[in-house]
Amino acid sequence: MTLSIPELPLVYLSDEEHALINLLRADLLRDRWALQLRDAYFNGEQLIRDLGISIPPQLKGLHTVIGWPRVGVESLEERLDLEAFRWADGSDSSELTEIAEANDLFDESSLAHLDAFVYGREYLAVGSGGCGADDCPPLITAESPLDMTLMWDARMRMGTAALRECAADSFIEAGPEERMLVLYLPDQTVMCLPSESGGWEVVDRDEHKLGVVPVVRLANRQRTADRVGKSEITPEVMSITDAACRRLMGMEVAAEFFGAPQRYILGASESAFQDAEGNALDAWQTYIGRMLGLERDENGEIPTVGQFPAHDPSGMTKIIDLYARIMASQMSVAPHVLGYSSDNPASADAIRFADNRQVKKAERRIRRFGAGWQQAMRLALWIRDGEPPDKARRIETVWRNPATPTVAAQVDATVKLVQAGVLPADSDVTLEMAGFTEPQRQRIAADRRRSSAATAGRSILDRLAAVNGPDGLPDAVEVTGGDDGL
Repeated sequence: MTLSIPELPLVYLSDEEHALINLLRADLLRDRWALQLRDAYFNGEQLIRDLGISIPPQLKGLHTVIGWPRVGVESLEERLDLEAFRWADGSDSSELTEIAEANDLFDESSLAHLDAFVYGREYLAVGSGGCGADDCPPLITAESPLDMTLMWDARMRMGTAALRECAADSFIEAGPEERMLVLYLPDQTVMCLPSESGGWEVVDRDEHKLGVVPVVRLANRQRTADRVGKSEITPEVMSITDAACRRLMGMEVAAEFFGAPQRYILGASESAFQDAEGNALDAWQTYIGRMLGLERDENGEIPTVGQFPAHDPSGMTKIIDLYARIMASQMSVAPHVLGYSSDNPASADAIRFADNRQVKKAERRIRRFGAGWQQAMRLALWIRDGEPPDKARRIETVWRNPATPTVAAQVDATVKLVQAGVLPADSDVTLEMAGFTEPQRQRIAADRRRSSAATAGRSILDRLAAVNGPDGLPDAVEVTGGDDGL
């Protein structure tokens, strides 16, 4: 849905805003090539550099793809499932759930995490809903680093300015090819369109007066010297992918040139390679002939027929298996995830042990990304209410267990904790450890309340029945009155 912004007088950017836009646009364009390269490896669209040794010119257009970067990234992302937002003090969290569901955050979060793993970072932009109603929920959107960048203050650990460049028709009525800029500042958000003079024309200023930039960065693999984040598709991953693709391409070339065994004939006459009419056979007709009728030579000797051994691809497959094991160590996945298999299948315990490093990596990402989602939700409440939420009321994010244990294992561990007295049987924490999702826990809590109310009602009826007589009427009760006997 596009918003129609009323006609406004021509407003120009200040010199400080114009300089800030130029600086942020330069930062956005500088990193775009590296981001698009990671995107190409994730989508299997990268161009493999030919070494110019073993690939003949006729096969230069052969494109071999191996999807290990995508498999490794998605394997990690699939362990991160955002389930709910709640207040840490246990109070009613319906307002948080309402904002999350209005922005479809539980589905959008998986897209944001995937981009953060591929590009190294993702941005969450928070703003007013813009639907025109007073009760319109605030807007939280996940933005790609291909379109957005953030200026970061490392000492304060917060953004000082952000810029998004996108298609204008997604926000306002403009041409389909027209671009627009959205400049996020601590006190306002500025929307600009290209002007006829070649600059930028301000079409809207949202003066929110928050004092902070309403943009949160989800950074992957941060370091103190690099708060921007790094992609899971590292230079090592790209190098191994290229090497494996070249090896697969070599197998294709070998299949074309050396897959069929070469044969030889010693001492044959020229007639052996001619048809019944004396015409010479071409190489393919000679090769595919299953039976060769050869005459003795002038000395009466039978020609010798032999065959060279065919090309054995097992050597190349062993090299690809080696690349798979190296890639598995780089991306912290079990080798079987990348297609490597051994003669002795791994046991269940061995498979779980192989997943330990990826589970730990997922837990670290949950901690880092959870803080970003909490900050985005606080900004949404701030925009909705016009004042920051009470710091004493901390927001928590609820995630599914990244270790993905079986239901039986979760229930067994929870039952043992309850029997040991560590957890109360009716606690919400008990249900969470047993593997129930947030909606399921809410339904169980509602069922418990209804069951408790019904039990209390039956208890009152039982007490009334004990007081009443057999005919359902109250038994005689002695009443003492005054002198008049009343």
